[in-house]
Amino acid sequence: SLSAKEKRMAKEQIKSGNASIIIGTHALITDTVEFKDLALVITDEQHRFGVKQRAALSGKCHSRIPHVLVMSATPIPRTLAIIIYGDLDISVMDEMPAKRLQIKNCVVGKDYRPKAYSFIKNEVKNGHQAYVICPQVEESESTDEENVTGYGEKLKEIFGDSVRVGILHGRMRPKDKNLIMSQFATGDIDVLVSTTVIEVGVDVPNATVMMIENAERFGLSELHQIRGRIGRGDAQGYCIFINTSRDNKKKKRLEILNHSND
Repeated sequence: SLSAKEKRMAKEQIKSGNASIIIGTHALITDTVEFKDLALVITDEQHRFGVKQRAALSGKCHSRIPHVLVMSATPIPRTLAIIIYGDLDISVMDEMPAKRLQIKNCVVGKDYRPKAYSFIKNEVKNGHQAYVICPQVEESESTDEENVTGYGEKLKEIFGDSVRVGILHGRMRPKDKNLIMSQFATGDIDVLVSTTVIEVGVDVPNATVMMIENAERFGLSELHQIRGRIGRGDAQGYCIFINTSRDNKKKKRLEILNHSND
């Protein structure tokens, strides 16, 4: 999103070595970015990068093999396999930051929704905020999954003027998405109804409740990441998994997250 002039200046600093630490997006992988002497590559949220992308970035050093550090809270199968076969040294951070509390979880059916709404309203009354995650953007004829657009309107009717509700999804223009996230971060939105676009990189310490609709539709790693958006302050965090399936296997799978924050 830099201007052409800003990009050119940044690339010149990188190539000349005047910039000793470079922080960037996938744009750093492009052929037009040249490093003077790349010695260390740190990839945060490494599961968001392809294998060839990570290799291309490491390959931008021609005089040595750079040190590589990959970071992630999402244990994707490929990374686990590399660890198992001994091709990756690991460092594990398994302690909570100071003053943070373990998130309290519950897996419930759709009949629990009224209680959940009441609980969210009470948390907002106490000065906190909440997320509600839906698997779809809009209503679909082929499935009965909850959708962000309809759910947002429903919550506005349920809560009335006492709770400010906002919606967020990937089809929105970047400008509009940034505005909604900014309003949520500053406390101008109390309840954010969203798709999984908030899965990573969102830090709102004041948010204490995460309600996930059709939780059985998501992968466990994805649910773990979504849950990680709450409990980022010193207040107690609560995650409500709404299971709309009667499949015992799906319920058993969700119980894994119900009894573990690891």
